[in-house]
Amino acid sequence: MPNTVITIARSYGSGGRVIGQKLAKEMDIAYYDRNLIYLTSDKSGLDPQFFSMHDENVKPGFFERLTYFSTKDIPPESRRFSSRENVFRYQQKMIREIAEKSDCVIIGRCANHTLKECGHNLLRVFIWAPQEVCVTNIMKKLAISRNDAEKMIHDIDKHRREYFKYYTGNDWESAKNYDLCIDSSEYTMEQAIDIIRKSAKIMCEL
Repeated sequence: MPNTVITIARSYGSGGRVIGQKLAKEMDIAYYDRNLIYLTSDKSGLDPQFFSMHDENVKPGFFERLTYFSTKDIPPESRRFSSRENVFRYQQKMIREIAEKSDCVIIGRCANHTLKECGHNLLRVFIWAPQEVCVTNIMKKLAISRNDAEKMIHDIDKHRREYFKYYTGNDWESAKNYDLCIDSSEYTMEQAIDIIRKSAKIMCEL
């Protein structure tokens, strides 16, 4: 039977990461977020900081673009591996492998796009909240000013938007890329988790 895989893309400040963590815990399934960096590092033998530099962020130069379109599956030991595109490709390979291994929740990193043709019971979720709600959440969480919170949200979401567009050709916030979109300000965290769990159950029964 195909594994149940829930991918969660999230706007910064919406609480999407915490929802994903608690969802995985309640469902007693594997959870992958920044730990993907360390798994990819262990698999490749490269320093985790190397993968962390490119995590959900892309500012490619001309030669990196050229490398991406002219090479395939460059091994980590190669001196030509260091382009962002090869790092991305290797991470996506890891995402496919962990989805094959067991039921899981995967946060961000274009997993919804990578796994859409993989034959799993895949539920692609996008969690967002209105700007004011995100700003308030970040001000409270990090004890920073409104201006700093607004700038942080703008910058992080901009990086995620560009990253998704560059590697998939699609718009990060478009509902067409997801099976379920949740405004987290409209529900308690428990309600949001319940909605996702029930949606995953229905998906598995189809």
